[in-house]
Amino acid sequence: MPEDVMNARPQRAWIASLISTIVTLPLAFSALVFGGISPMTCDSCSQADSDRFDSSFGPAWTVLCCGLVLALVVLVASWVFCRRKPPAGVVLAVSAPGTVFFAWVTFMALVDWP
Repeated sequence: MPEDVMNARPQRAWIASLISTIVTLPLAFSALVFGGISPMTCDSCSQADSDRFDSSFGPAWTVLCCGLVLALVVLVASWVFCRRKPPAGVVLAVSAPGTVFFAWVTFMALVDWP
């Protein structure tokens, strides 16, 4: 086989990372903002409801923040791998918004809403 054919890479593997960036960053920002303002839902709660909400919000906030950092790491990795190993870059690009969604769903499930 000619050397050019063996070293051929998909020319447009970066498009998946670009689309993932356009989707992931606003999605992560929205999740962070909504998670940050969600304690206002318990402003008029009773003391017992407020205590339950506060005790569940701390760990849930930590999970959300760690999930969003993980999504950012996956997004950066998709850009790195789109040049070195394009199939892996595409898989990571698809995984980044999924990671944000999973972190958001986990946050919502962990908080004991009033």
